[in-house]
Amino acid sequence: MSFDNLCKLLSEKHPTTFASWVLGTPQKSVTVLKTELSIEPIRADYVTFLQLEGRILHLEFQTQLESTPLLPLRMLDYWVRLYRLYRLPITQVVVLLLPPATGTVIETAFSVETTRHEYRVICMWEENPQLFLNNEALLPLAPLAATTQPQALLQQVVQRVNQIQPEQRSQISAYTQILAGLKYKKNLIQQLFREGMMRESVIYQEILKEGEQIGEQRGRQEGEQRGRQAEARSLILRLLTRRVGELPQQVQSQIETLSIEQLENLGEALLDFQAIADLETWLSASE
Repeated sequence: MSFDNLCKLLSEKHPTTFASWVLGTPQKSVTVLKTELSIEPIRADYVTFLQLEGRILHLEFQTQLESTPLLPLRMLDYWVRLYRLYRLPITQVVVLLLPPATGTVIETAFSVETTRHEYRVICMWEENPQLFLNNEALLPLAPLAATTQPQALLQQVVQRVNQIQPEQRSQISAYTQILAGLKYKKNLIQQLFREGMMRESVIYQEILKEGEQIGEQRGRQEGEQRGRQAEARSLILRLLTRRVGELPQQVQSQIETLSIEQLENLGEALLDFQAIADLETWLSASE
């Protein structure tokens, strides 16, 4: 799935939230228009059309400004086709996910002789991150918001993701990591999300609490180590079950004896597993 298309998916899952954000005012009645703009094909796969009260919102996400035809002409084309079909006022908003090259002019209008058509442009790198951090529907966009400390922002995003209810957390985390990939290195994203997930786990927190009650630094360190190991083991077992199917008890017992370092290595290796035999081979080699 492309970055633009993921944003389209999010906006259609949460149309009221996205309309309220881009328009700057709370919206109550918002529905997704599954419209076909015929005549000649245009690149409509990353475009969201929303029906508001007496108005249509055309929302488009762009990773790059470059396109064929150029963005201003395409926006005019959309406007004409939408107006011909619905005969309603149309608000058009383009959300740029990444800044263009230095010196690039971001056009907000199509203009040729006496014809002029305007639309709005939202630059994600200029948006206040708090709006996105405080809203689960918008949270996946938070890593792209304005900041002078990108890694600190990503850490805030991870912390916020791990506060979400478990039934929604996995999906939102996946969306967030995908969009963060536009701006951050893959290794950093994986590291922060993995550490954040472990630190938010119930097991980890309980073991830390036990260590703190002992009142000794050694107890805390041991608690942290046990917490990391228990949560890492639990996570690896879930991932392996999804990857190769139900694990035999003997295999589970072998995994329970692995150290933190071995569990981390297994977490990377399992991405290449195709069957339980691959896991068994890996375990034999790690003994």
